[in-house]
Amino acid sequence: MNPSASTVSLAEVITAIEARQPIINQQQLTEAQLQILLTGIGSLDQASDNELSFLADKAYASVLPQTKAAVVLVSADYADQVPESSTALIVSAPYVAYASITHLFDRSKHFLAKPSHTFIHPTAQVADSAELGEQVYIGPFCVVGEQVKVGSGSRLQSHVHLEPYAIIGKDCLLYPHSFIGHSCQLGDKVRIHAGASIGSEGFGFAPMANTATEGWERIVQLGRVIIGNNVRIGSQTCIDRGAVDDTIIEDNVIIDNLVQVGHNVKIGAGTAIAGKVGIAGSAIIGKSCMIGGGVGIAGHLQITDGVVLTGMTMVSKSIKKPGVYSSGVSSMPAMDWRRAMVKIRALGKK
Repeated sequence: MNPSASTVSLAEVITAIEARQPIINQQQLTEAQLQILLTGIGSLDQASDNELSFLADKAYASVLPQTKAAVVLVSADYADQVPESSTALIVSAPYVAYASITHLFDRSKHFLAKPSHTFIHPTAQVADSAELGEQVYIGPFCVVGEQVKVGSGSRLQSHVHLEPYAIIGKDCLLYPHSFIGHSCQLGDKVRIHAGASIGSEGFGFAPMANTATEGWERIVQLGRVIIGNNVRIGSQTCIDRGAVDDTIIEDNVIIDNLVQVGHNVKIGAGTAIAGKVGIAGSAIIGKSCMIGGGVGIAGHLQITDGVVLTGMTMVSKSIKKPGVYSSGVSSMPAMDWRRAMVKIRALGKK
C-alpha cells in the first residue's frame, strides 16, 4: 500500500492486465465499475475500500469473504467468494495480473522518467570518446570511460562507473554505485541495482610450489560479461568476467541481491536466482531454472533446463533431468538433530 500514489481507474487496471492476459468477466462489468478509482494495492485483510487486492495463494482463501477491498483479482475458482461490496476481476493468473498493475502505482517512475534530451550532471566525468544515445541521463559523480556506448533512454543514477569500452543497451537503468567493467556488454532494458559489480576480475590464481612463501600467480581475466535483454541484477551481486571465454547471462534472467556468479558461468534464459546463491566458475545453468536462496553450485558442471533447486541445496555434480532437487537437513528441535547426526556419523563407519 502506498498512500502517496495517485489514483488509478479500474479501466486503467484492466488495460494493464490485458497486456498479458484477458479479463474473463470483462463483459459483465458496468460503466460505473470501470470508473472506480483506486489509490493503491493492499493484502486481502489490510486493503481499504479504495484499494485493490488479489488472491494468488489458496492458503489465504479464508480471508477473501471478509476483505474490504474495492476490487479483487481472483481466478474463476474463487470468484463466488468475493463479497458483494467488492468488484471481482476474474483472470487465469491473479499473481501475474497483480504484477502487471503494480507499475500503475509505482512512484519511482516519476523521478526515473527519461529526460527530454540527453543530460549530463556537471559533476559527472564523461570521456570525449563516449557515445551517448538520445534521452540518456548521466547522474551526479558518474564516470563514463573511453569508447563507452550508452543506448538511448538509459539512465545512470549517481556514482555509476562504466569502464572503457563497456556497452550499455537501450532503456537500461543503473542504480547508484553499480560498476560495469571494461568491455562488458548489457542488452536492452537491463536493470542493475545499487552496488552490483558486473565484470570484476574473476577468482583466477595459479598456485606456486609453496603458496605460504611464494604466493599465487594471478591469472589475468581476459573474458567479458555479456548480459542479454530484460535482465534484472540485484544489489551487491557480483558477476565476474570470464578467464578466457565470456561469462554469459541470457535474456529474461532475474538475479536477487548478494549473489556470486563466478567466471565463465553461463545462465540460460528465463532463469531466476534468489539471494546468497554462489555459482562457481564455468558452471552452465539451463533455461527456466529456479534456484532457491543460499544454494551452492560447484564449478565445471551442467544443470539442464527446467531444474528447481530448493533453498540451501548443494549441487556437487551435473543435473541432467529437469525436476525439483534438494539437499541438507531441515530444521528440527536441537536434541532431535543431535540424535540424527549421531546416526549419520555411524553410516560412514565400517
